[in-house]
Amino acid sequence: QVQLVESGGGLVQPGGSLRLSCAPSGYIDNIWRMGWYRQAPGKQRELVATITTSGSTNYADSVKGRYTISRDKAKNTVYLQMNSLKAEGTAVYFCNIDKEWPSVVTYWGQGAQVTVSS
Repeated sequence: QVQLVESGGGLVQPGGSLRLSCAPSGYIDNIWRMGWYRQAPGKQRELVATITTSGSTNYADSVKGRYTISRDKAKNTVYLQMNSLKAEGTAVYFCNIDKEWPSVVTYWGQGAQVTVSS
């Protein structure tokens, strides 16, 4: 069973930056979308950003202009560069990979804690 391994979380001051990485433990073929979601304490999991195999990106309004999603196709790795972090960015961040063929399969990472605090 392929697992997604996340790294790069931690504690950062408001205004600071962090970069999250997510790589699968094995090969995943027919990927059509990769993304990041987050879940803050007491709240539902929400979409942060996604990127398709064609390079199209989608961002939550709350992170537009500050977060950037990117991927390395050869490594099946997805990144999330987070700049100008705010306290409301504190959450567990989960990476997500969707494959489309021969059937739709969704993979989730174990989560990386990001804490924005002075």
